[in-house]
Amino acid sequence: MPMILAANANAQGSHVGEWRHPTAWDKPAANLENAVRLAQIAEAGKMDLLFLADGNGVRNLDKPDLFAATAPSDRPGIFEPVTLLSALSMVTRHIGLVATATTTYDEPFGVARRFASLDHLSKGRAGWNLVTTSNPGDALNFSHDEHVARADRYERAGEFAEIVKGLWDSWADDAFPQDKASGKYLDPKKVHALNHKGKHFRVAGPLNAPRPPQGHPLIFSAGQSDAGKELSASTADCVFAIEGTIENAQKLYADLKGRMAKYGRRPDEMKILAGTTIVVGETEAEAERILQELEELVPVPVGLDYLSKMVGVRMADYPLDGPMPELSGEHIGPTAIGHSIVAMARAKGLTVRETYKTVLPQMAGNIFRGDPVQVADKLEAWYRGKACDGFMIAAPVVPTGMERFTQLVIPILQKRGLFRTEYEGRTLRENLGLARPENRFFVPAGTEAMAK
Repeated sequence: MPMILAANANAQGSHVGEWRHPTAWDKPAANLENAVRLAQIAEAGKMDLLFLADGNGVRNLDKPDLFAATAPSDRPGIFEPVTLLSALSMVTRHIGLVATATTTYDEPFGVARRFASLDHLSKGRAGWNLVTTSNPGDALNFSHDEHVARADRYERAGEFAEIVKGLWDSWADDAFPQDKASGKYLDPKKVHALNHKGKHFRVAGPLNAPRPPQGHPLIFSAGQSDAGKELSASTADCVFAIEGTIENAQKLYADLKGRMAKYGRRPDEMKILAGTTIVVGETEAEAERILQELEELVPVPVGLDYLSKMVGVRMADYPLDGPMPELSGEHIGPTAIGHSIVAMARAKGLTVRETYKTVLPQMAGNIFRGDPVQVADKLEAWYRGKACDGFMIAAPVVPTGMERFTQLVIPILQKRGLFRTEYEGRTLRENLGLARPENRFFVPAGTEAMAK
């Protein structure tokens, strides 16, 4: 199985200061033309999929200076992701289309319908990134006074995912003959009403969409808490993982794969993608220059604010050039990421300023920098070392960063036999080497005797 390469489809880049860089796109907010071009760059490079992160709130409203210079990860001016990917499905042919939807502030029927529709529009290229939502402020947009507790979010997510998969199985694959001669539009024997009644949801079904081309659009997840790992092991087809060292990534890889057996799943039924920011230049010196340019575009208050969000503590309360404090305790935000940042900073003896400068270029994960061969060597080492099955690639400057990756690094991976030169299959599942799930309610035509 070749290395999997996914493209972070944020057309505003992955670095807080990216939008100010001279080579970055002008006017990136809600710009369809930019999104189309980025999708075409990734597909020309034979990358497996585009990924769109998402949230349901605008942050920093109470901080005028930060709000005025808000960075892409705050997402104040973006498209709803399934809407955007539906548009991109019309200008691409092979690349997968993966969008985020929350299980905490959405409903199973709506999510099942949106992603089934995207799968049909794209002819089998859709994926759902299942999140429980890490930003507490999103709760205020959904009739909540405070964020739903972590344990409740994950419990709800498990039930949510099972309902969505059940709804995708509402119809047999051949339920819609649409025969003009007989007047038979659908076969009433080939529909299943879910009639789910659980702790968090009551959903009658069936879904008002035919079964998706992939059977189920792929389910992605990213949680690295214990509850998040269990949800991934039981439910996910792909996992986005963030670890700062190959050794930690290997441990996480083995941990996640090792949890699957108790859910009746084989390790190869779930792919693990390491979040990786790629900074590549024609030379190592050029790559370092790009990083330094980006650092200079981030004001100190912005850097501290983003570090605060990631670790769950107000970092402006600590000396800027003092050592990164030893923080502990559970926070309602992204704790796994926060703890890994603190551990990294403490191990390297970084100051608060050095910590945010280190972290901001790699907000989408680890950072690989250097000339094309150096970057390819790191990708190969992680892949062959069973630290991951592939990578979620983020470019700190768009479009130039993604263009450099596809033009400079991917050809090296192809020459080494690590990455495809042409798409192998028609659907995202086929390209990732994942089987199409059988319908839990209907035996495929021609297999009835075998089932008996």
